[in-house]
Amino acid sequence: MQNTLQSPPALGAMPQSEGAWALAWRRFKSDRVGLWSGLTVALSLLIVLATLAGWLATDWEKEVAISHAPPSWAVSELQNSTDSNPLPDVVLYEPTPTDITDPIEKEWALAQKAVKPMGGNVNALATTLPMGSDKWGRDVLSKTIKGAETSILVGLAAALMATAMGAVLGAVSGWYGGLVDDLTNWLYNVFHSIPGILLILAIAAVLNTKGTMAVVIILGTTGWTGTYRLMRGEYLKHRHREYVRAADAIGASNNRRMFVHILPNVSHVILVQFSLLTVSCIKAEVILSFLGFGVPVDGVSWGTMLTEAQNDLLVGKWWQLFSATLAMSIFVTALSLLTDSLRDALDPKVIH
Repeated sequence: MQNTLQSPPALGAMPQSEGAWALAWRRFKSDRVGLWSGLTVALSLLIVLATLAGWLATDWEKEVAISHAPPSWAVSELQNSTDSNPLPDVVLYEPTPTDITDPIEKEWALAQKAVKPMGGNVNALATTLPMGSDKWGRDVLSKTIKGAETSILVGLAAALMATAMGAVLGAVSGWYGGLVDDLTNWLYNVFHSIPGILLILAIAAVLNTKGTMAVVIILGTTGWTGTYRLMRGEYLKHRHREYVRAADAIGASNNRRMFVHILPNVSHVILVQFSLLTVSCIKAEVILSFLGFGVPVDGVSWGTMLTEAQNDLLVGKWWQLFSATLAMSIFVTALSLLTDSLRDALDPKVIH
């Protein structure tokens, strides 16, 4: 009788199970909405990098059109609306001609020749642009692209700073507990008890600086409380799970259990908070710029464009508001859908 026992397979031939990140990537690739949203966000980031490198919107400050030039695709609609509401007939007073001559006619003609318009030759200014112009004749499309550099960098950098602070403090507080938990909870209660806008203005007044970096520091140091509260609860829940105890049994250190074993299982919480904070930081930049603590006068952002659009709306010029709102809506929506897809891919409780 032959021996039917077989030797065990070699170690290299044994099947290897996929890790948490490999499983998440496989799930994310099957989500078409997430992929298209990721491409939109990636394209927005490429535009930001191109403006930083000086390849796009370098002449956004130049006067290239007449004041409040309409968008080229809306000229016919604007003309129809004007024709449908014609102005009433006005009888102009025509003075009778006289033989009186202007004593400064020659001097006025010489002065007109000597003075040059701000934007160069008036005849060379465009009457329409793809997205219109503002009251200074600057291209709204170039301002929108240049404003994306400031708003997206502020939103992403401030949200990343706030999310990292909240995640680290929440992980340390929930894992160690005791005195560490008491100290971090006290710090959380101090920041959380002060109204957000007052805290932002207080830190802005203390820093007494303007610019993109100042806005990032202000928003980053005030927006971490929500992430901290959620991460602390997740670590309090996960530190007693079986997989964490198994990692402790094989000799894993505290840092490894916190950031290698637990962090991938709670990363969906971080992504959701990052998405929400990015939207909040972009809106907060609008408020800071309006109050004079944000982008300086010689800069541009979606926030400053929305502030200028308030005065434009009073005279019926809506295209600057439309351009800034459209760009902000596309980026914020794509980022929200992307983080939702990443959350579903990383959450082990979601059934795919």
